[in-house]
Amino acid sequence: MSAIDQSAPVIDKANESFRDKVIRKCSESVEMKEKFFNKYADSLDTMSRAMAARFQKGGRLFVMGNGGSLCDALHMCVEFNHPIIEKRAAFPVIPLMTDIATMTAIGNDLDFTRVFVNQLRLLSLPGDIAMVFSTSGKSPNLIYALQAAREKEMMTVAFAGKDGGRFPNLADYCFIVPSYSIHRIQEVHATVVHVVWDLVHIALGAEDVT
Repeated sequence: MSAIDQSAPVIDKANESFRDKVIRKCSESVEMKEKFFNKYADSLDTMSRAMAARFQKGGRLFVMGNGGSLCDALHMCVEFNHPIIEKRAAFPVIPLMTDIATMTAIGNDLDFTRVFVNQLRLLSLPGDIAMVFSTSGKSPNLIYALQAAREKEMMTVAFAGKDGGRFPNLADYCFIVPSYSIHRIQEVHATVVHVVWDLVHIALGAEDVT
C-alpha cells in the first residue's frame, strides 16, 4: 500500500458542517477549472478561431451528448442560436438530441449507438463542425458520430473527462477535464460553453464585453 500524502489535508467529512461542505466543493470546482483552462487556453484559442472561420464560410455546428452532457450540448446550442449580448451575431447550431421521434425510431429499429451518426450523415456537409460532450469519452454513439464526421471532412471537437476515453484519437480538438468526479467535469464543461461562445465572437471582431 502506498504511503499517505502527508501534504494533502485530511478531511473528516463525517463531522464536516454543511457550510464547510459547500465551501470545499466550491473550492474543488474552482481548482479544477484553473487546472483545465491553464492547460488548454492556447488550444481553446486555436479551436475557437477555427470554428469562427467555418461559421464565416456558412458552416454549421452539430452538437451531441447524453444525459447531463446532453444539457451541456444544448447550452452551447442556445448560446449561439440566440446570443444574450445585443448585436452579437447568431450562428446555426443543430442539436441531434431533440428530435425524439427520430432518435427513438433509430434506437428501436437499429441500435441506440446509431442515433447520432445516422442523423449526422444525413444532415451534415463538409465544412460543418461536430462537437460532442461526454464525461468519459467512451459513449459509442458519440464515437461513431466523430468517426463519421471525419469521413465527411467536418471539424471535430470533443469535451471529455477522466482519461478522455476514445476521444483523443477521434477529434481534431480534444479537451479533457483531469478528474474522475462527474460533478467537477460537468462544472468545467458548463464554463467551457461560455468561454468558447465568447471567443468565437471575439475572433470575428466582436467587442470583449463579458
